[in-house]
Amino acid sequence: MSLAHPADRSGVVIVGSVTADVTTFSQRLPARGETILGDEFTLMLGGKGANQAVAAGRSGARTSFVGCVGDDLFHDLVVNGLGDAGVDLAHLRTVPGPTGIAHIRVDSSAQNDIVMVPLANAALSTEQIDTALAALASTTSVLLTQLETPSALTAHITARGREHGMTVILDPAPAATLPAEVWRSIDIVTPNETEATLISGIEVTDAASAERAGRWFLAQGVGAAVITLAGQGSCVVTAEGATVVPPFPVEAVDTTAAGDAYAGYLGAALANGSTLTDAVRLATAAGALTVTKQGASPSLPLRAEVDAFLAARESAPVAN
Repeated sequence: MSLAHPADRSGVVIVGSVTADVTTFSQRLPARGETILGDEFTLMLGGKGANQAVAAGRSGARTSFVGCVGDDLFHDLVVNGLGDAGVDLAHLRTVPGPTGIAHIRVDSSAQNDIVMVPLANAALSTEQIDTALAALASTTSVLLTQLETPSALTAHITARGREHGMTVILDPAPAATLPAEVWRSIDIVTPNETEATLISGIEVTDAASAERAGRWFLAQGVGAAVITLAGQGSCVVTAEGATVVPPFPVEAVDTTAAGDAYAGYLGAALANGSTLTDAVRLATAAGALTVTKQGASPSLPLRAEVDAFLAARESAPVAN
């Protein structure tokens, strides 16, 4: 499957959430009602939308972000973090009140849990989306969105992207039930195994069950499904068949934002004319590199790092 676009439309637009991430690191996560001592604390840019925009920007793609940030003390954290990644902020709107917040807890095995409070993200409007997509349509071929923004807007975002001739990618996180018409306006959906299970009702545990879930998405009208299976790689399901793209084993430090690195690099590669399978391989490498570092946005790799990682893996001797 190839999704090539003219060079003058090689941009990516991300419509989504932005947060200030408050992250604690400890040997284990506390039990209900328990207080434990942690090892480290960080405060940095986050939010699935912002993370995906940073990932796409660091990949070298011309990247624009549509979202809302508060006028509080976290405003500059957001603006500087996105700007440093080369993201166009013409459609980032500052609204009265606090910026979105995510509280992330990470244990020594690199697993995490997250509570996200939308706050300023709830101010994203149809007017803001319409203005941004109309302005970007002539230079942008891929739209990427998620489900941390108001769910009522998802149908609007995807429909407008389709009207402007963009390849519409939905990262369905956090998992939610969507109206039937939304699926018909999505070209590529990228759930992990948990999200695919919750949305499709098909328990996803391996490539075979991932393919069945992928077929469910296609039956709803989606063009292609890319289901990530953590240590088992990704299952790419299209009308032509199913392909498993293998993982890149690494020693994980923090899994936060791995999926966002994957999504951002996937969108950027498709906007640059890559085939879906090649784009998934690049995205897999970006996601693998992300889990080797702490934090959300700081762990998102540069394109040079991803290229070096892939080159090293290709030149490594094959074990007997």
